[in-house]
Amino acid sequence: MAKFDVGLAGLGVMGKNLALNIAGKGFAVAGYSRVPAEVIEFAKKSKAAGFKTAGFGSIKKFCQALSKPRKILMMVTAGSAVDEVIDQLLPELDDDDVIIDGGNSHFQDTIRRFLWLKGQGVRFIGAGVSGGEEGALNGPSIMPGGSPEAWETIRPVFEAIAAKAEDKRPCCAFIGPDGAGHFVKMVHNGIEYADMQMICEAYYILSEALGLSGRELQQIFSEWNKTELNSYLIEITADILSTKDHSTGKSLVEMILDTAEQKGTGKWMSQTALDMGVSLPTITEAVFARCISGLKDERVIASKILPGPEPRFSGTGQKKLVSAVYNALYAAKICAYAQGFAMMTVAAKERRWFLKLDEIAMIWRAGCIIRAKFLERIAEAFKTMPDLTNLMCAPFFKSVLEKSLADWRRVVGFSAERGIPVPALGSALAYYDSFRRERLPANLLQAQRDYFGAHTYRRIDRPGVYHTRWHEPGRPETQVK
Repeated sequence: MAKFDVGLAGLGVMGKNLALNIAGKGFAVAGYSRVPAEVIEFAKKSKAAGFKTAGFGSIKKFCQALSKPRKILMMVTAGSAVDEVIDQLLPELDDDDVIIDGGNSHFQDTIRRFLWLKGQGVRFIGAGVSGGEEGALNGPSIMPGGSPEAWETIRPVFEAIAAKAEDKRPCCAFIGPDGAGHFVKMVHNGIEYADMQMICEAYYILSEALGLSGRELQQIFSEWNKTELNSYLIEITADILSTKDHSTGKSLVEMILDTAEQKGTGKWMSQTALDMGVSLPTITEAVFARCISGLKDERVIASKILPGPEPRFSGTGQKKLVSAVYNALYAAKICAYAQGFAMMTVAAKERRWFLKLDEIAMIWRAGCIIRAKFLERIAEAFKTMPDLTNLMCAPFFKSVLEKSLADWRRVVGFSAERGIPVPALGSALAYYDSFRRERLPANLLQAQRDYFGAHTYRRIDRPGVYHTRWHEPGRPETQVK
């Protein structure tokens, strides 16, 4: 039997498209699925394209068909299914074979699998793959982490299939050990949550306050996509807004039920940020916004009970408002990315991962969902300032924030006055204002903690840790250490 270069386990939409992408770059690909229809569909597509492939419904025959060291890319649902497929593969593998998990696995699961498989003599890669169905077929952004030796084995394949930026560089780079690749993919998805929510809030302000039509909104977002806001998400927003509903003739987006679903990666990022003690308000508000959108029945009832102001803005200055929303969106977007990159900075220190933040920004320039023009600026900021702790402090982004600030404040205030919820735009502004303040009211908060729980506090005028006996006469202060 002819030997195949790469094995693809899981031939659903993403797996099938990745397999076709790999085969299209000249590699011989063996595909495996326990679903016969997926094997048949894969064979049909491959034959039509003239690729060297074969489909298998048997794990044993699938593994026997691969050249050594075997390179097996799994594209299965995150969670127990990944462990099940690994368990099925292991008896058929030899030392130094490589398993790659290309699904949306939690980075902690990837760390566990990496350590376990290392003990079995099998090398493991946890690879974040972004770009959806289209990206999988035509070129995704790939974030592999795990075994450096395994990376060198799979590197020619990944660099061949990855999206290429304008400078022709592949949007793929080794991120770091054990779960680093899936951690960075989680951060990518968290930023994606925030970016999408902020775009939706910009759309909501212009729709609710100005009553703009789908066509008018489409023109605005199309113009914005020609500026520094140029991105895949702005581009598809304009395309969505231009689409008419065939049955009603109205804008299709207005006929879609306003409840957003989620697969959990944004939630993982917020939970991880809480565990790490990292401030991630904008991304977390984007997760909460999806949660409250799901309360459709309750919101319908509340809309008839709870009072609120009239959202429509009928005064002069509508063009200025559109410009202000643009500036608010741009500034808030910077804050969302700043939060994501700050989280990677903390994770790198805690887990001793040497994350190259400039390189991460570069591999997000094409193929992935958050690809955007200003990622070049982010890469430049971290390359020229390796010790940069927060993106907002880089000269370029500081300048943008300074220019946008008045409009940003105006938009958040305008929305509050008209009862238009903008949780992501508003939390991004609060993050900015909190970060720029030398002093915050946490001094009172710490005093409260010490008052009811003897949790102690530090002073600004001398070193040490102190506790005040608040309930005693004279309220004596004691230095604890």
